[in-house]
Amino acid sequence: MIKARVTVTLKNGVLDPQGKAIEGALDSLGFEDVGQVRQGKVFDIELSSTNTAKAQEQISAMCEKLLANTVIEDYSVELV
Repeated sequence: MIKARVTVTLKNGVLDPQGKAIEGALDSLGFEDVGQVRQGKVFDIELSSTNTAKAQEQISAMCEKLLANTVIEDYSVELV
């Protein structure tokens, strides 16, 4: 079995209203040192395959087709 962690984040230059809201909330809670917050998504995926190259290819296809909107989001894959 292969486990992977996929992290999806907004590309630089794309507005992040949720990040801004979190940033403001942290400030109101007394965390004044926070400069900027960008939010994202994390997916932990388990594959029954034992072929690392095939798993990497499948996960990249999952990201391109469903997990990430590649127009405005970047993704990274970490096999664990």
